[in-house]
Amino acid sequence: MKYASEAPNERAAELAARSGAPASAPEEQHGTRNRVARSILDHGPSTAAELALRLELTQAAVRRHLDTLVADGVVEPREKRVYGARGRGRPAKVFALTDCGRDAFDQAYDKLAVDALHWIEQSAGGGEAGRAAVAAFARARLAAQAEGYRGSVEAAAPGRRTEALADALSADGYAATARSAPVGEQLCQHHCPVAHAAERYPQLCEAETEVFSQLLGTHVQRLATIAHGDGVCTTFIPKTGKVEKTDTSTTKTTTASASTAGRNPE
Repeated sequence: MKYASEAPNERAAELAARSGAPASAPEEQHGTRNRVARSILDHGPSTAAELALRLELTQAAVRRHLDTLVADGVVEPREKRVYGARGRGRPAKVFALTDCGRDAFDQAYDKLAVDALHWIEQSAGGGEAGRAAVAAFARARLAAQAEGYRGSVEAAAPGRRTEALADALSADGYAATARSAPVGEQLCQHHCPVAHAAERYPQLCEAETEVFSQLLGTHVQRLATIAHGDGVCTTFIPKTGKVEKTDTSTTKTTTASASTAGRNPE
């Protein structure tokens, strides 16, 4: 996909349409639709109003592109998830990328990753031993990745460390943001480069959650993951909390089991 800045062209096209001039070229429309999809990738499930504001387009223009993206199977409408008390009225409709939509970005190596993890699992004998081998690989991979984040996180003020981690993750393609939440913060990853692999091997999500706990110095709780059908990988970081160390100096975090990792609590 090509993501050029076509917002001025789109606005010009609308003005031309109102004045009776010819419509914009198909390639310009295609480029703007790519920008709509990319905005959803970077910011997570979004309403038409949010997309219009970010892209400096009218809501009518955004809705036209969303209709095409839905028809192409790139995005899908969902009910907007409400955190805390829900107000009156129907929840706003948000648009999230489908698996097909994510595939259009940078997941070309998903099959290779899944094949490699399957080989590790089978080489260890399968079963429990195989799952443990995959978990060991996931921890080693995430530990190495975390070293690139540690300096930025530790240099940040205590109240800005989640934000610093989000910035570091974004630099690695996770399109992460930090936002306030009741009695804590939420770290949101709007893109997961290994979502398909993590769907089959939740050890990847579990290892990532452990690393977040280590970097932030507190227990954390994974609320949702893209790998299990949610629009955003969401991790809750409480305002206060202590990391508990076991005898082997591994970090104890609040994580889901291997069979339910990444799913919302019932």
